Amino acid sequence: MNKPKMTVAELEAFLHKEFPQAFASGEILIESADGATCLLRQPYSERMLRPGGTVSGPTLMALADFAMYVVLLSAIGPVGLAVTTSLNINFLRKGQPGQDVLAAAKLMKLGKRLAVGEVSLLSGTSPDPIAHVTSTYSIPNT
Repeated sequence: MNKPKMTVAELEAFLHKEFPQAFASGEILIESADGATCLLRQPYSERMLRPGGTVSGPTLMALADFAMYVVLLSAIGPVGLAVTTSLNINFLRKGQPGQDVLAAAKLMKLGKRLAVGEVSLLSGTSPDPIAHVTSTYSIPNT
């Protein structure tokens, strides 16, 4: 495993400054990041729900995309212009109302220009994923 280029505290400071529209509200918490994996938590809110009382797809996609960004930054450092080029999500089961959503992201391949990873989205303490995501990020020349 590579040594992380950014700690959780450094990631939080960077994201508060550079990406406040997604991070500064405190709706997403970085629990860990080590340069290869990360774990994010989005505390439960009724704003997450769609009709029928399940966690909405947009909530899950946004959290998964943000988790990939965090794990990538932990691996490469503060490269704000790294962007998503592909995101595929498979919804596996209903996310339960009243439960936090966790995103466990893992880099599968880190190249000079592209990074590929996967994210498992979990509801509360259940070990069964509610969605599985694969994603590719483009890394700009620095």
